[in-house]
Amino acid sequence: MKRLSFTGLTLVLLLAACGPTLKVTSDYDRQANFAPYKTFAFYNPAGEKSSISELNRNRIQNAVIDQMKAKGYTEADTASADLLVNTITVAKEGKSVTANTDYYGYGGMYRPYGYWGGGMGMATSTTNYSVDKYIDGSVIVDVIDRNKRHLVWQGVGNSQIDSPLKDPDTQIPKAIAKIMSSFPSKQ
Repeated sequence: MKRLSFTGLTLVLLLAACGPTLKVTSDYDRQANFAPYKTFAFYNPAGEKSSISELNRNRIQNAVIDQMKAKGYTEADTASADLLVNTITVAKEGKSVTANTDYYGYGGMYRPYGYWGGGMGMATSTTNYSVDKYIDGSVIVDVIDRNKRHLVWQGVGNSQIDSPLKDPDTQIPKAIAKIMSSFPSKQ
């Protein structure tokens, strides 16, 4: 399996995620009670290992922090926070194959100038195949109950990446806001 090692890959992912092709899903623990949660801390169990630049990691983290604060949660340190928030970026190369067949000639029962029963017509066909490569990228936001070490909410943004957008300082927060739109608010 070929590993993609693009430094700006996740940036491209997040930027493309703000376009009309961003698919957002979320899920939560149906038994979780969000009422007692008041504080959160950003948590990265994988450490600083990432395929994205430090600038983009900071943009993602700041966007998540802004969303949590906008929903009424207070930032705290990791040891005392009610919730731990972790972001994960995933990118993989994909291929799309399309086929186009052109028919030339005449004859046969469905072609002009032929007769019912076929056999006298002359027809040829050519099939052209087109293979397009793209990057399929995802940003995952996990929210974990710190005391129980249990996932209580997860939001996922997924998009096919064609090209980078020009303003990551605007586009990354928009993508994170869309991903976190279903996270329960304290207000």
